[in-house]
Amino acid sequence: MNLILFGPPGAGKGTQAKKLVAERGWVQLSTGDMLRAAIAAESELGLKVKDIMARGDLVSDEIVIALIAERLPEAEAAGGAIFDGFPRTVAQAEALDALLESRGKPIGMVLRLVVDQNELVERMEKRAAEEGRADDTVEAFKNRLETYNAQTAPLIPYYQAQGKLADVDGMGGIEEVSARINTALDE
Repeated sequence: MNLILFGPPGAGKGTQAKKLVAERGWVQLSTGDMLRAAIAAESELGLKVKDIMARGDLVSDEIVIALIAERLPEAEAAGGAIFDGFPRTVAQAEALDALLESRGKPIGMVLRLVVDQNELVERMEKRAAEEGRADDTVEAFKNRLETYNAQTAPLIPYYQAQGKLADVDGMGGIEEVSARINTALDE
């Protein structure tokens, strides 16, 4: 199954994706992680996207789609992909749908983690302190949240129209949210 974990920055998508990888064996395709790895490696791509990400802006669709396409064979061999942080726009969703349909492996479900905005700020501050991520400054986080609200929120009706969207309460502890996700997946 191909699954999208959807929600604002700090909603817990990455944490829950890692749990699903461990429990179900699927491959996590986190464009953020892939881009941060490119930056750390100081690759050509990393140098190209470093300033864009530090500002909290979105990387171009072409770059992100190419990253995803490169990893799909691995995900298919594992029985599915967990898309974490992608797609972020309707144009990306359409491109992802076209890519997956061409491979006969469409998105099976979109799980939206619903989290209170005050909780998001607390989570971001904790993650910034623990991980020291350059894109977790308060200013970059606010920009990412504004970008999410403006560009990513329109994905809600896009996936609702396909009958693939399921809301999951993202409040509470990691295990509690994980249990809700597993219930939604198994229904």
